[in-house]
Amino acid sequence: METERVLFIVRHAKSSWDYENVSDVDRPLKLKGIRDAYEIARQVKLERVLPTLLISSPAIRALHTANIFLRVFEQKFNQLVIDERLYGSGVGVIKKVIGEQDTKHNRLMIFGHNPDFSELASVLAGKTYIDLPTCGLCKIIFNSSDWKSICSSSVVKATYGYPVHDTLE
Repeated sequence: METERVLFIVRHAKSSWDYENVSDVDRPLKLKGIRDAYEIARQVKLERVLPTLLISSPAIRALHTANIFLRVFEQKFNQLVIDERLYGSGVGVIKKVIGEQDTKHNRLMIFGHNPDFSELASVLAGKTYIDLPTCGLCKIIFNSSDWKSICSSSVVKATYGYPVHDTLE
């Protein structure tokens, strides 16, 4: 039986390069990134179609972005799963992570990094290339019996959300 499945692909918010000797995985968000994450999370909440499961890369900037979304959604932290495979593993691995999710979750939100997340959004939405900016979101609705079967031919609709860019850093 086909079911509507909603996948939110969220690139982490703007991070800081201001700290010397901090590994890439430990880079924190900038203030602008924090503001942008709240902005996009509020936009999603207004649509009243919230994820039932959130999966994040272990990188601090992705986790912080995911935590902001959880707070805005007023959801419990046990709805967030950290999966190391969302950190620089490539589109094939990310698709595998998505495909492994329980069918009881019809709405899934993942948090990670470019270039993988822009490429994933492009492949799944069936678009030439979608360039997700920091805290950019691609929401794809599929008609699929499970997560491992999602593909561009099962897309019902794809939409995009971007933070309002200003000069504040």
